[in-house]
Amino acid sequence: MSIFGTVRVKNGQYKIKGDFHHITPNVPIRNEEDGWRLMGITNPRSMTYMHSYGGEAPFFESISQGKILGTRCDDPDCEFKGTTYIPFRIYCPDCLSKNTIVDFTDICKNTGKIHTFMVCERSGAFNTLEKPIKFINVEFDGIDTILMSYLSIGEPKMGLRVVPIFRTRNPSYTITDLSWVTEGVAEEDLPEGFTYG
Repeated sequence: MSIFGTVRVKNGQYKIKGDFHHITPNVPIRNEEDGWRLMGITNPRSMTYMHSYGGEAPFFESISQGKILGTRCDDPDCEFKGTTYIPFRIYCPDCLSKNTIVDFTDICKNTGKIHTFMVCERSGAFNTLEKPIKFINVEFDGIDTILMSYLSIGEPKMGLRVVPIFRTRNPSYTITDLSWVTEGVAEEDLPEGFTYG
């Protein structure tokens, strides 16, 4: 009996258990206009990839807990000391010192606004977001970078105040666990699994 692949870390090493590759039978591709002549086959395979977050793991863990962590350069010798980053950056791009992790949740909740946006009617393979996807770039007071995300409820426009929502119930531990809504949306109207944190 096969089990879905799981991974844990013990003594600094990945410990792998279960099936990570699933083979599905090939299916013939036939030309219906030429006597159903064989033209090829499908070759479906399912693979599970292990993706390590490394130093960014605190950012993705925090989203599942209703928080937004960012980082700040605190190196006294850096020309740009005090620069703040959302999304999370492990190292300062200017001095290469390790950044300090900072909880920016309150700043995000109180000052988030749409810098720019794009609405996509179609999406790529494996997309799990509802279409049309309202991609937004969110800016915050006192934060030096802009976060790309998506708007779950409301119509995007530049300068519009938005509030973060978090998939705290059954999180995927990916960036899609963080989304945004316009101000004033009742918690019971949020997408399934999402809360205000």
